[in-house]
Amino acid sequence: MINYTLKCANDHRFDSWFQSADAYEKLHKAGMVVCAICGNGDIAKAMMAPRVRPARNAAAKRPDTEQAAQAPADRPLSAPASPTEQALADIRRKVQENSDYVGKDFASEARAMHEGTAPERSIYGEAKLDEAKALIEDGVPVAPLPFNIGRKTN
Repeated sequence: MINYTLKCANDHRFDSWFQSADAYEKLHKAGMVVCAICGNGDIAKAMMAPRVRPARNAAAKRPDTEQAAQAPADRPLSAPASPTEQALADIRRKVQENSDYVGKDFASEARAMHEGTAPERSIYGEAKLDEAKALIEDGVPVAPLPFNIGRKTN
């Protein structure tokens, strides 16, 4: 896997993971890489600094002030960095507050509600790509969420 920092023609910057450099090139040439913020398809790799890990003995000697300089002091790391991140956080909170998490049973639960064998309610969960495609082809109203769900545990 490789992580690229990308930017669009509107100067929005975002990170994205790709299976390889070749995979990025194929997706980019096919027009399948778009801005995560505005949807613009005019994407280029942004200048990135390589992530080089220091030797163990050098890492132990590194002053804490260097780590502190990497994070903006005016906001906590958990706070959204932009209005877009804040909007995504708000959507996530609303989905979690107003829907039932059904995990990997999402496809079967959505189908059962569509067929009338289960009570209708707002649900969210996880589905494999082929399961999601089958739901859409069968007219079951589903949509991907614009954030990672993360697994809920007991």
